Amino acid sequence: MSIREIIKQNETVIVDVRTPQEFSGGNVANSINIPLQELPAHVGDLTKINGNIVLCCASGGRSSIATQMLQGQGFRNVYNGGGWMDVNYYKNN
Repeated sequence: MSIREIIKQNETVIVDVRTPQEFSGGNVANSINIPLQELPAHVGDLTKINGNIVLCCASGGRSSIATQMLQGQGFRNVYNGGGWMDVNYYKNN
């Protein structure tokens, strides 16, 4: 399954790991903002998500780190979506 197909699934949750300031400048509708440095404190919350988790940021660097971090915590349903504008495009087209 492609990242586009995963993003389009209704149960997929988009998590944006940019700063709140970056997030407020534009984001994917209905996405959750958890800055990368705060991600470890939210692992418990993310375990409650039954669907896939797609991580995004400005260009894909921070979301790659976040993906690896969550996979290291045992998550198997996490994917690096790359930049938020790409994720937004895939979600809406």
